[in-house]
Amino acid sequence: MFLARIAGTITSTIKHDAYASTKLMIVQPITPDGDDTGDSLVAVDTVGTGIGEQVLVIRQGVAAAQVLNIDRPPIRSVIVGVVDEIQVA
Repeated sequence: MFLARIAGTITSTIKHDAYASTKLMIVQPITPDGDDTGDSLVAVDTVGTGIGEQVLVIRQGVAAAQVLNIDRPPIRSVIVGVVDEIQVA
């Protein structure tokens, strides 16, 4: 699981059946301080996020299958939460 910021949306008129009724977002991994880290990637939005929001992303096929309730989906990255606040010790 990692922290990310929503950088954009993806619109697709033709999708694999596993992506039906899903929203695809571009996420940028960030540090707890909000600095970019690593390359951006595509993730399925399961919580209704918007551009600029900080989110938690899982990046495991098995976890994606459990969250989406799909057996062996062709999906690796899933947004599973919106971050309200980060406190760094």
